[in-house]
This record gives sequence, structure tokens and C-alpha cells, in this order.
Amino acid sequence: RFHGEGYQEGLAEGSHAGMAEGRRYGALHGARIGLEIGCYLGFALMWHRLLQKCTDDKNSKKIRALDSLIGMIQKFPYEDPTYDKLQEDLEKIRGKFKQVCSMLNIQSDFRIPTERSSLTF
Repeated sequence: RFHGEGYQEGLAEGSHAGMAEGRRYGALHGARIGLEIGCYLGFALMWHRLLQKCTDDKNSKKIRALDSLIGMIQKFPYEDPTYDKLQEDLEKIRGKFKQVCSMLNIQSDFRIPTERSSLTF
């Protein structure tokens, strides 16, 4: 009897703790992906605007690549965590970002800060 009661209490407590931990992990992972995608979009939009001022053949190729990156980001399913190709699409966006950076002669090392900023607001 005690074994059964202990098992049931442990199962209930473990389920509750697992749900809380899963929520925290999901929120953190989702925030990191959102930060990364947002950074790529801001980068692409800024360079797109800068390159529109100069219209030569080299810039038109860069603009097309930027248009492709922007389109991929806009089609990314932000609100559907059950999307089965989420990781695949994210890798395609990362690859396109690296291609654009190569075309623009820019380093493509995106890093998410692991510790909090010392700034407080």
C-alpha cells in the first residue's frame, strides 16, 4: 500500500515538475530562435535598403539574394511550434544568410549572448 501511494505521489510530482521544466526550456529555445531570425531579418532589410541606392549588376545579384532571404524569413512559421519542418527551414535560412554574408564580404558568425548584459533599464 505504501509503495503504491508513494509511486502515485512521485508520479504526480514528477509530471508537474516535468511540465514546468518543459515550459521553461520551450520558452528559452523559442526566444533564441526568435532572436536569431529577427537579427537576420533586420540585417537583410538594412542591406536591401542600402544596396537599392546603387544599381549595378553586382548589386542586383546581392539584392536578389537578400530578397530570397527576406522571403524565407517571412514564410517562417513563428506561431506553429508543431511545424514538422521547423529545423529544416531554419537551417535553410541560416544557409541563405551565410551566402548573403559571403556575397557582401561580411563575417557571418551569429552568436547569442550566453550571459546577461550588465546594462539595466
